[in-house]
Amino acid sequence: MKGVARSREQRESREKGTYDLEALEELLAALVEASGQGAATIVEGRRDLLALRALGLAGPVIFASRRSALDLAEDAARSHREIILLTDWDRKGDEMARIIGRHLRSAGARPDGEIRSRIKKLVRKEIKDVESLYHYMERMRYLYGP
Repeated sequence: MKGVARSREQRESREKGTYDLEALEELLAALVEASGQGAATIVEGRRDLLALRALGLAGPVIFASRRSALDLAEDAARSHREIILLTDWDRKGDEMARIIGRHLRSAGARPDGEIRSRIKKLVRKEIKDVESLYHYMERMRYLYGP
């Protein structure tokens, strides 16, 4: 009986992992596409940038940790039509996303926080930051994908 339960758990885990990988691949494809069309992506730091570049993101990236949220939001709203918030999904990243998002809306921009929110839901038990996303994706692809 234990063997049957264990194989069912493994199968369900594999199916969930496959679903998570597919959903994550779709989200990252949407992010890369938006970036390729000129959307700026706001991240916390250089390691986040490196991970996103490794995943194929080619568009503009703005570092949130280098200046005040208000200055960042005003400059970003002036310079970019579309802005994607992609701070880490820890407490600090949540706070940064909230504050920067509020300042961006005040400056007349409409920041996209949906991609961050959906990625957070898919990976929050596994990783807590953007910089880990590339290695996480590689591990998921190895385990569940072609």
